[in-house]
Amino acid sequence: MSEAIKALTTVGGGAYHSLPPAAQRAFAVSAALELIAEKVSNSPSNDGQLPWEMDRLSGYADLIQAALKAS
Repeated sequence: MSEAIKALTTVGGGAYHSLPPAAQRAFAVSAALELIAEKVSNSPSNDGQLPWEMDRLSGYADLIQAALKAS
């Protein structure tokens, strides 16, 4: 598991849920960027993949935050 994903559940000894909203968002965006990086690196022949995925960054982060709220 990546460090960004691990950080979503425990950050500096504190739980994700105890972080201020801006910090929670930063970690969700970080995890979304990591997912995008993996997807783009697995699609080297598709030159338009990165801009397309970056347009969806906020939506991915929203989904990650919603999943973490439910946990």
